[in-house]
Amino acid sequence: MTYDVIIKGGRWFDGTGAPSAVRHLGLREGRVAAISVDPLDETGCPEVLDATGQWVLPGMVDIHTHYDVEVLADPHLPESLRHGVTTILLGSCSLSTVHVGGVDAGDLFGRVEAIPRQHVISAVDGAKDWSTAAEYAAALEALPLGPNLAAFIGHSDMRTATMGLDRATRKEVRPTRAEQARMESMLDEALDAGFVGMSAQQLLFDKLDGDLCRSRTLPSTYAKAREMRGLRSILRRRERVLQAGPDATHPHTIFTQAIGSIGLRGKALKTSLLSAADIKAIPFVIHLMPALAGAVNKLGADFRWQHLPVPFEVYADGIDLVIFEEFGSGAAALHLQEKIARDELMRDPAYRAGFRKDYESKYGPRVWHRDFFDADIVACPDASVIGKSFGQVGVERGTPGHPVHPVDAFLDLVLEHGTALRWRTTISNHRPKVLQRLAQSPGVQMGFSDAGAHLRNMAFYNFGLRLLKHVHDAERAGRPFMSMEQGVHRLTGELADWYGLDAGRLRVGDRADLFLLDPAHLDASLEEYAEAPVEQYDGLQRMVNRNDATVPAVLVSGRVVWRDGAAAPTLGVERTGQFLRAGVPGAPVASPAPAVAPLAEPVTAP
Repeated sequence: MTYDVIIKGGRWFDGTGAPSAVRHLGLREGRVAAISVDPLDETGCPEVLDATGQWVLPGMVDIHTHYDVEVLADPHLPESLRHGVTTILLGSCSLSTVHVGGVDAGDLFGRVEAIPRQHVISAVDGAKDWSTAAEYAAALEALPLGPNLAAFIGHSDMRTATMGLDRATRKEVRPTRAEQARMESMLDEALDAGFVGMSAQQLLFDKLDGDLCRSRTLPSTYAKAREMRGLRSILRRRERVLQAGPDATHPHTIFTQAIGSIGLRGKALKTSLLSAADIKAIPFVIHLMPALAGAVNKLGADFRWQHLPVPFEVYADGIDLVIFEEFGSGAAALHLQEKIARDELMRDPAYRAGFRKDYESKYGPRVWHRDFFDADIVACPDASVIGKSFGQVGVERGTPGHPVHPVDAFLDLVLEHGTALRWRTTISNHRPKVLQRLAQSPGVQMGFSDAGAHLRNMAFYNFGLRLLKHVHDAERAGRPFMSMEQGVHRLTGELADWYGLDAGRLRVGDRADLFLLDPAHLDASLEEYAEAPVEQYDGLQRMVNRNDATVPAVLVSGRVVWRDGAAAPTLGVERTGQFLRAGVPGAPVASPAPAVAPLAEPVTAP
């Protein structure tokens, strides 16, 4: 018996939470063909990886990304793939590119997800040869995909394509019966094509880009109960997922979403809500979230929170950061596209007074803690302010007993240096003990990386590795909060099962999507950031993670796609990933492009 790949002597995790053990794996035709206590016969095997001292894990599943634009021009998605993520969900937050054209996609994605609008337009218009969900899935699968993809259909996408962006973002406009029927038909067509469900949004500080409807909220936020009831009933009947973002300014919408998941006539509406975060601004709220999930699930719901299991640290260039959208004076500045007009606004004493009032208001739901003493400058042409908070700068620039207000210190520096002023703050998930409790909660899913979006603001491509580091550190300290097998399960098989995908497992017959992990490098390097250019976005420097020593190799469909910090020569040429259809177990794995020859000689990893 011959194998395409043999992985020797690694500590094998199967993704179910079962005990791990040292095993030898044989891969054939994209699936796991053998798992053995004894060494496998290497005769005729062209690829042998020595995993001694390493862990062999199922590829991780990233349930919340915005790669919808990037994948069209760079389908191997290396920033996630290199960290062991082999299955990626598109279409989050009501945004997808299934039905809208380039200009509408630019308005939907550009400001909300901080992806340059002109590049959204060119990418979508340059690639779009589909008009249905099935054609979209086929178009993705025709690309030389690196990882596997799955997708939500975005409600804002469907609403815009049906009603037009202007009508879809007017409070007084309701879809006609024909438009309602068309959206419901679009959803059914997407589910027929294997989409995992629909994403919707009620969050009111996600704003549109462009000129036509600039600063209106996303189309999904304008939907009323009748419209959503029809769409939700389809998801419930077909047992697919609703991903939703509640309106944080109206907490009752959170309870409405949770209660709406409760089963009717035995069928729960699978609901994944954004997001369980230990927000600095409202520290008590995080303790209510798992309790809410537990309560409604006992009543017959199938409800989960999405959660980023690492500190939510964000960076900003000047005032360009989505957290400013949540209050009036911040949104007013971001509404202005031209620097001259924005600078004039920030000099206006009346505007500054309003900004100070918004800053000092500590009441009501919010994401940002609004504390410029907890916001550190990391780069600036004025080297004297680097390493200081805006609050400290205000103290130093004032007189004894009369510091410059932190808001004025911030606005002064933005006016002086623009986007050359770079700063950071942590807005949530800053308490390790709370993160441990969330990682244990059955009502919480590990995810919410936002990969592919907010390119200059955040980098959570390696969130799964960082959770495993947290688990590993606690084990070594003698204070474990979960087993390593449970930690792996939470990032792999648990997610794949809930979303109905053929992924996240590593047993005989399962897809050979996996990665090797060196536990000696579950270290501080995982908490560092780097920058790398995005070629298709004119070389825009984005924040990334670099943990090449931690992940020596990644395989998709049984073929090596990443090794020792470098892409395999076939990555981006040969298709290894495919579009995974919800509820289709054991589908054939991707076949290599016929023009690409397999590796001819055995290779042994160090």
